Amino acid sequence: MRGKNKKVMRIQGFQKLTLLDYPGKTAATIFTGGCNFRCPFCHNSALVTEFQDNVDIDESDVLKVLEKRRGFIDGVCITGGEPLIWQDIAEFIKKVKSLGLLVKLDTNGSYPERLENLIDSGLIDTVAMDIKNSPDAYELTVGIKGFDPTPILESVRILKDSKVDHEFRTTVVKEFHNLQRIEKIGKWLEGDDRYFLQCYRLSDGVIDKSLTPPEKEELILMLETVKPYLPNASIRGIDL
Repeated sequence: MRGKNKKVMRIQGFQKLTLLDYPGKTAATIFTGGCNFRCPFCHNSALVTEFQDNVDIDESDVLKVLEKRRGFIDGVCITGGEPLIWQDIAEFIKKVKSLGLLVKLDTNGSYPERLENLIDSGLIDTVAMDIKNSPDAYELTVGIKGFDPTPILESVRILKDSKVDHEFRTTVVKEFHNLQRIEKIGKWLEGDDRYFLQCYRLSDGVIDKSLTPPEKEELILMLETVKPYLPNASIRGIDL
């Protein structure tokens, strides 16, 4: 589902409790269907390439569960797919916020106007934006020939200029990332507080099962490469 103007948000997954998706918080996770990217290493490919009409979860059912869990969870993580493909996402988030819950948004950054509107409206408390690669390698990494990274650049600017809590993160895949590209990312994001390198892991859900993770030593070298630009950068998901 690559369309840019999907109207009614479709929920295709709901996890009632997570201790991982919203760092430092107890939360529920909502998975929206549909994405405008086709990243070969995406581990949620069922939400991207196999959009299922018969697995939609009713919004009202989700909100009822969230209301019952108030006081037990701190917030909600909205992920995908790409949540910002949906025009009415702000209306859904307003309902979540009315329950007194924090909202974390996971996004690929391709809808800067919608991202900025959510920030300016005070509807999201935390943003995690995927940085797929250096700008000149986005076409290769997101699986879209001729992809223009201008919206990604704008979303990064919006987050860096805003006061909203946020992080940037890159899932490192041996076939797509090298020290030169990682250094370009460091220069691009220079001065930001939180940047994470995440090691790709093969799973049944990925689109291209021929891809491989980097060696641990290579990942450490990548971290050292971005440290001059992003001193607080770290590796997430492996023991060093």
